[in-house]
Amino acid sequence: QVQLVESGGGLVQAGGSLRLSCAASGRTFSMYRMGWFRRAPGKEREFVASMRWSGGSTDYADSVKGRFTISRDNAKNTVYLQMNFLKPEDTAVYYCAASTGVTFAGYAYWGQGTQVTVSS
Repeated sequence: QVQLVESGGGLVQAGGSLRLSCAASGRTFSMYRMGWFRRAPGKEREFVASMRWSGGSTDYADSVKGRFTISRDNAKNTVYLQMNFLKPEDTAVYYCAASTGVTFAGYAYWGQGTQVTVSS
């Protein structure tokens, strides 16, 4: 089992920045890939960014490329999402997710989410 806890959400003006954190605990040695997703009001959950827990192999949604950066600190068992140049359309609940195993087979573990609100 892996437990994930997000933090760092809040209210920010358009053009501002936020850094989300996702602290992992439990069987962190088994984590393979980490991802960030978001769900805006009235919309389905969508992919934002992901990376291998061992580092590298980053991937981003087109809507956030050049503005968001995913990174991790293995010593702290934490994944980050640095969000710059935020737009009102980035307003959503942001979720951290983890896959485990030796290959990617979907995200089995999810955090509870953290709210990000961007005002215009």
